[in-house]
Amino acid sequence: MDDQTRIELEAAAFRTLREHLMEKRTDVQNIDLMNLAGFCRNCLSRWYQEAANERGIEMDKEEAREIFYGMPYSEWKAAHQTEAGDDQQEAFKTAFAENVAKD
Repeated sequence: MDDQTRIELEAAAFRTLREHLMEKRTDVQNIDLMNLAGFCRNCLSRWYQEAANERGIEMDKEEAREIFYGMPYSEWKAAHQTEAGDDQQEAFKTAFAENVAKD
């Protein structure tokens, strides 16, 4: 497989993942994703921002989140985010430290 085809397939897989998380599984909370998988929608938007910045494209966290979420993050939170329980928050501290804080 040539590099361009690989890049296009990877991009298609990313778009499908984004669509799945943003349209089909809005019920899945970011904290649950982080606790189970070590990443969440915010991580994906951060990786998008980092890729843009590495290529000389100025983009801050809020801009990347708006691109990824398809709306301002505050709107997403208001429409889809629920309050996390104490057990979720404790698990998040560990997951964040293991997966994000060391980046």
